[in-house]
Amino acid sequence: MMNLIKHDIKIDESFYKVEEIRHLTKETFSLKLPKARFPFKAGQHLSLGIHGDYQSREYSIYSSESDPNLEVLVKEIDHGYFTPKLRKLKAGDLVEVHGPFGKFGMEPLAAQTGKFVFIASGTGIAPFRSMVRTYPEIDYTLIHGVRYADESYDWQEYASDRYILCTSRDAKGTYQGRLTGYLINCTFAPETDFYLCGNSDMIFDALEILKQKGFEREQIHCEVYF
Repeated sequence: MMNLIKHDIKIDESFYKVEEIRHLTKETFSLKLPKARFPFKAGQHLSLGIHGDYQSREYSIYSSESDPNLEVLVKEIDHGYFTPKLRKLKAGDLVEVHGPFGKFGMEPLAAQTGKFVFIASGTGIAPFRSMVRTYPEIDYTLIHGVRYADESYDWQEYASDRYILCTSRDAKGTYQGRLTGYLINCTFAPETDFYLCGNSDMIFDALEILKQKGFEREQIHCEVYF
């Protein structure tokens, strides 16, 4: 008689089904995934790949620690390889997720007692939405640099007196001009902690401005998008 051996079948838990694509502008969208298997801390990022593709990219997590979905913010790059494929995904498609990674965040006690300025360019706003949604009582100001006002992703979620929109190509923001131009004229409390996220040029320029204002490097936390 033949002996049948039962083998355990291991399911790859790094694959997730897309639940929703939420379009924010003609170029930018958020990708919603189930969250049950993915605990993370606000400010962390993940690695995202498409099932059957050999490439992946890293994205800051856009949702809060307690949101029912895992969400990332993506801007499609003209003539790019990866982001146009992400944009074509639909509910039910498989993506591969690894992580979370990074220490770009804060401890809960610090979030309750500290004073923070978040400085973001473009989709660099993603980790700050996660932080603000995770810590609703946080004392923050969010300075967001974009080209056009319609790139103020989910702006209505932030208190109007805490969200500063800097627009470089139209006059519909709080400030018309580059984020760094606004930053130069700002005065901040000496105990402020700064979190910077976005393209490298903005990060380096803002870092230099803050150093000239007398802030210590230990007060400035950076996450560079390449």
